[in-house]
Amino acid sequence: MTTAREIMTPDATCVDAQENMVEAAKKMAEHGVGALPICGDDKKLKGMLTDRDIVVKVLGAGKDPAETKAGDLAQGEAVTIGADDEAEEILRTMTEHKVRRLPVIDGHTLVGIVAQADVARSLPDPQVGDLLEALSS
Repeated sequence: MTTAREIMTPDATCVDAQENMVEAAKKMAEHGVGALPICGDDKKLKGMLTDRDIVVKVLGAGKDPAETKAGDLAQGEAVTIGADDEAEEILRTMTEHKVRRLPVIDGHTLVGIVAQADVARSLPDPQVGDLLEALSS
């Protein structure tokens, strides 16, 4: 069975909880991604920051992107998947939490990200279709 480790994008770049939205947006552009994990000084995952978060929660709310820290947008415990969790668990977690990207954890260490696109490339069409339907509703 396919595991998260086999389909993930490895070596996920973090945005530090103390970095501001300008720095976070530059990292997203540099890496060609729409989301970054938020990591604290303790190197533990604090949440996920998306390009939509920057637009809606910062710019749309009239906040200064140079003053707003990534950690300010971390909301509770991040939804994650274990590196050795199987495809069914990835699909269940994405569907249940309605997320398109899952940080992949090995022990307490962030080792990668499984995105909806990774799932689409790696799993059979019916499973991908079910996931897309669930995330679109």
